[in-house]
Amino acid sequence: MTAHGPPGPAGAPDPFAPARLGPISLRNRVLKAATFEGMSPRNTVTASLIEFHRAMAAGGVAMTTVSYIAVSRDGMGAPAEMYIHDGAADGLARIADVVHGEGAAISAQLGHAGAVGMVRGKRVLGPSRTRTIAGTPVQPISPAEIDDVVGHYAAGARMLRQAGFDCVELHFGHHYLISAFLSPHWNKRADDYGGPVENRARLARRVAAAVRAEAGPGMAVTAKLNMTDAVRGGLEPADSLRVAELLQSDGNLDAIELTSGGSAANQMFLFRGDAPRREMARVLPGPQRIGFRLLGRWIFREYPFEEAYFLPMARSFRAALTMPLVLLGGITTRTSIETAMAEGFEFVAMGRALLREPDLVARFAAGTADGGTCVHCNKCMVSIYSGTRCMLDHPDPPVIG
Repeated sequence: MTAHGPPGPAGAPDPFAPARLGPISLRNRVLKAATFEGMSPRNTVTASLIEFHRAMAAGGVAMTTVSYIAVSRDGMGAPAEMYIHDGAADGLARIADVVHGEGAAISAQLGHAGAVGMVRGKRVLGPSRTRTIAGTPVQPISPAEIDDVVGHYAAGARMLRQAGFDCVELHFGHHYLISAFLSPHWNKRADDYGGPVENRARLARRVAAAVRAEAGPGMAVTAKLNMTDAVRGGLEPADSLRVAELLQSDGNLDAIELTSGGSAANQMFLFRGDAPRREMARVLPGPQRIGFRLLGRWIFREYPFEEAYFLPMARSFRAALTMPLVLLGGITTRTSIETAMAEGFEFVAMGRALLREPDLVARFAAGTADGGTCVHCNKCMVSIYSGTRCMLDHPDPPVIG
């Protein structure tokens, strides 16, 4: 038994030893995945949000990811989330200081929700004209507005750098705006942003370049990218791999985190496990609640949970790419982490397992735990409207402050 527990597969890097992500040093290879917290009722950092990420940092992760920060108010996806504006700056600096005080790095997921957004009074934008599941018209974004979005991403990266963040994660997945541009299901444009996959990838590449320019040499830049949309006519692995190759050739990213599915349709493809349809129907806002009650069985399909469920699909990306990759999806055991390292993934990202046990990574590293106790009930999905948490251990809403 070593200081990091029993050894992993021969030749694989020790997942609990220090590593580098681009220009930054990390204490291990386990990242806290972005899981929307719902703890910013005034669109700024709160004490609750700080404590949420302090606990993750104290629990042993290499880097914790604040999620989700919209690049503008129009980019918001839900109430009680942050967006980039002057009033958010001081709080971002405070949360970075607290996480650093626990020995971890800090990242923020930066994005534009596009048609996934569920905030009253904001414009709903997408690559092409369509409607949301609630029937809200989606307005095609104009070329000038695309330029604005790129500028908003750059401004967000600048604010995060000035606040002392170590990394920015660009949200190119889950049917959000850039994900929708990548997808032939939603992108029906006839201009330079539509048609062939190289055109559909244009916005993602522009955003990565603009953010890299603002991040500077000391900050890591990563992207969360869909391997598949899991919808008919959507982005499939072959086109997604081509997008990843283009992003790799541009050299603006330090890693890609591989994901699938999303929020506009077929959400459970992303999460797997139990589908909390009844609980979700109770908490959704009015129009969304009506649509969900009618179509919930279609939206929340049944996908049995499997450990490391994205690994089979991610293997083709690992075989074709040379840049660092982050494996996501159902990582709940030390064995899964070691398997990811043995198969060439540089990092893993954990989400739901850490909501229940924020100290799980430290116990993995110490050799005192082999697996987490998350039962994949997915009721934590429902808690995003009252403060993200494990609903089995903490059923009552916390006081957000």
